[in-house]
Amino acid sequence: QFLLVESGGGLVQPGGSLRLSCAASGFTLDYYAIGWFRQAPGGEREGVACIGRRGDSTNYAETVKGRFTISRDNAKNTVYLQMNSLKPEDSAVYYCGAVWGMATMKANLYDHWGQGAQVTVSS
Repeated sequence: QFLLVESGGGLVQPGGSLRLSCAASGFTLDYYAIGWFRQAPGGEREGVACIGRRGDSTNYAETVKGRFTISRDNAKNTVYLQMNSLKPEDSAVYYCGAVWGMATMKANLYDHWGQGAQVTVSS
């Protein structure tokens, strides 16, 4: 069964950090580009960061550049999103997605999704 599972979400104060993990099971992550997306209540799913199959290409939304870092460990079948200097506007449900082919920030091109992890930034 093709499964993506996010973990590492939670409540953090403004300026704090969290690291999200996206673990794959039932398939080999090596063949897929991975994206992190987020969706706030009433909002659309927006791209946060994406990474190519080998980890040699990354792309970030302007709103998170310099604060978030996406990385992957294909040996562990896991992709990470390190989030630093968090702001209240970063609060959302964060999803990881897998796409066969090139990494992209377009959610509608992704084939598989995890169930999401809640991130809340509040004092």
